[in-house]
Amino acid sequence: MVFLTRHEHFNAAHKVYNPRWSEAKNVEVFGKCANANWHGHNYTLYITVKGQPVADTGFVVNLSALSDLVRAKVINQVDHKNLNLDVPFMLGKMTSTEVLAVAIWDEIEQAIKDMGCALHCIKVQETDNNYVEY
Repeated sequence: MVFLTRHEHFNAAHKVYNPRWSEAKNVEVFGKCANANWHGHNYTLYITVKGQPVADTGFVVNLSALSDLVRAKVINQVDHKNLNLDVPFMLGKMTSTEVLAVAIWDEIEQAIKDMGCALHCIKVQETDNNYVEY
């Protein structure tokens, strides 16, 4: 089995906030991430696929095609957007990095299978100090 990782970048704003809670409880739990005026990150997205290299090309997947797919289904949807308000696949969800990683997986998993390999991991790096893997 060969694992191949592609990375992309995007910038997005969000607010981590539970509308069922008081503002005080949100600030207690989420800290500055519950800022009423939102906050933003320069995200790095890592998409790892797995499979066997195809005899004709030696590729697990064509990287150009993978990049095009990720840009169409994810990057163009989230880049310079508000994750809470502007991104259809995030509407009604908490916008934590954990939930974002799962939502990205759900957005691209079938298309990756259709390319002849399998999605292995989504890694979303929110800051230099924080990342999530799903």
